Amino acid sequence: MYKFQALSLSLLLSTLLSVSQAFAAEGSKELAAAQPKKLGYVTHEVSNPKRKVLKGKIDRQVLFADQLMLRGKYSEAADLYKEALNRNKNNSAARVGYGLSLAKQFKLDAATEQFDQILASDPQSSQALAGKALVEFNRLQSSSNTVIKNKDSILQNAESMVKQALSKDPDMPEAHYTLGMIYKEQGRLSESADEFRHATKIDSKYSEAYSGLGVSQLGLGDLVGAQQSFKQALTINTGNSTAHYGLGRVYLQQGKLDDAIKELNTSLAQYPNSAPVRLAMGEAYAAQGNSVGAVREFQESIRIKPENPDAYLHIADIRETRGDNEHSIAELRSALELMPNNSALHQRIGDESLRVDKLDDAIKEYRSVLNADPRNGQAAQGLTRALYLKANRETNSAFFTSNEYQSAALLIDQAVQMNPNDMELRLAQAKIRSMAGATIDLSQLGTPRNDGERVAYAEALLAQNKFKEADQQMGIVLANANTGKQVCAVADLALMIKDMPNAEAAYKKAAAFPETSERAKYGLDAVAKARDQSRQDYTLAHDLFKHGQTASAIDKYHLSIYENPRYPDSRYELGQALEKVSPKTSANLRQAIVQYKAYESLRPDLSPEEKEKVDKRIINLENKAAKLERKEKGG
Repeated sequence: MYKFQALSLSLLLSTLLSVSQAFAAEGSKELAAAQPKKLGYVTHEVSNPKRKVLKGKIDRQVLFADQLMLRGKYSEAADLYKEALNRNKNNSAARVGYGLSLAKQFKLDAATEQFDQILASDPQSSQALAGKALVEFNRLQSSSNTVIKNKDSILQNAESMVKQALSKDPDMPEAHYTLGMIYKEQGRLSESADEFRHATKIDSKYSEAYSGLGVSQLGLGDLVGAQQSFKQALTINTGNSTAHYGLGRVYLQQGKLDDAIKELNTSLAQYPNSAPVRLAMGEAYAAQGNSVGAVREFQESIRIKPENPDAYLHIADIRETRGDNEHSIAELRSALELMPNNSALHQRIGDESLRVDKLDDAIKEYRSVLNADPRNGQAAQGLTRALYLKANRETNSAFFTSNEYQSAALLIDQAVQMNPNDMELRLAQAKIRSMAGATIDLSQLGTPRNDGERVAYAEALLAQNKFKEADQQMGIVLANANTGKQVCAVADLALMIKDMPNAEAAYKKAAAFPETSERAKYGLDAVAKARDQSRQDYTLAHDLFKHGQTASAIDKYHLSIYENPRYPDSRYELGQALEKVSPKTSANLRQAIVQYKAYESLRPDLSPEEKEKVDKRIINLENKAAKLERKEKGG
């Protein structure tokens, strides 16, 4: 939640502030000589072309309190309002001001009590209704699980009250501001911006409304408009910490890191306990390469507002860069305890689990995302990756008829139905069907138009063991990566799906960038380790197979292929082992065919005689598998 200087003082209080400022500007002897404890009344008629005419009696002590509110001295203002109420409990201006000063200090129950007293005598009080809406909105600052779980209903209640207030008095700029804040929190950014603009039209000196508008524009991607709004807010009030924060955000997105840190520091000097400012400061430090400072700021943001997922995700980024994926997952799971339904956290845990070969955990997380959001293409892609890897690791060909595989395939089919024009999703669907033995002509799906589609196309090709074609797509993606971070992203993905040649090529390219040279070293070590482990498992499998321990040999061959799918000897000998399994089944023979075809694809150097021998073996197995399949079906 952003720290906003919400709801100045409603229509009455805003007009009173104009009066008090006019008195000060004129050097009124009467006001200057007045002592807070000596009350007097003076009758004024105030006219503002953008506001309604107000006639009433002005309490000098309330005016002093109003001025304190304007300067953010809420506690001192509350004392003066309370003194005024002790002298005259029917002083509505004092009670409105007292309620708002309590709301500003987040003494929310006490503030509610003041507004309820007003509504008890005047149920139509627009000022009290708007004040109660602010109180409800401010309740969202709490990290209570009860508040977090009821966020939607709290916002709906606040929206209802402030709209009721505006229906009675549409010219309250503070009520429009509060409604803008509510819309912003609901993600209704365009409507939020409209309400903030409405507030500034009523009161062109309303600094907080300009900063609120800037935040909405920032969320809408309008950096130019946001910058103008924040600067306008600061022209009116240099003490507007939200405007300094927003301007820092703009500079951060523009890559002006020093300017961003300067503005964010100013905001923190005015309001140190702002979770979003700490988050932005962490992002600025991370962009500078100061990971220690970044983690410190992210952790401070979490201390202030534990249910903010972005801070956990940023820390996970840094842990991942250091190669500490397990620590990263632990950090994300602690966030999930507070936000169990947050799809971004489930997605990220799925991604991290893939990197540490926790395939079942990854599948569980991706399924969780797709169950909540069937349209989520990123989760569907992750799920196919996890299933692809698990299929390579599984020794039982029945995996493709298991409930786990079938239900996951249905989730992916559902995602494709909801996004029929998403080529990446259609490629993911093709990949999962290819893994189960279906013949898929990928050329019918179109030509990849961007790097995301090229990666998905390469993965679908790998599922069909078309390694050369996959290399062509990944080569284009790697060539398009121009920064160390982009290159490492390609390398990490290739390593995740066990595409060792492309992972190695990408990490070598990343080593040329100073900011990713260390990360590239970890990556190249991981590639070398995977290849070495694959060779070791192959050697053990070969010995087991030679000594007639076929079942154990198959397990090790699968493990060798999982670690490095491009190890040709493991492919060939796994095919031989699958042929020898007794009793023979069509599924095992078809898996043997897959392995022989992969072997041929990985050995373009085979002599014509050797290739012809393998081809004949494949044809022979296809005939045997077909006969067995008819027999198995009772035909």
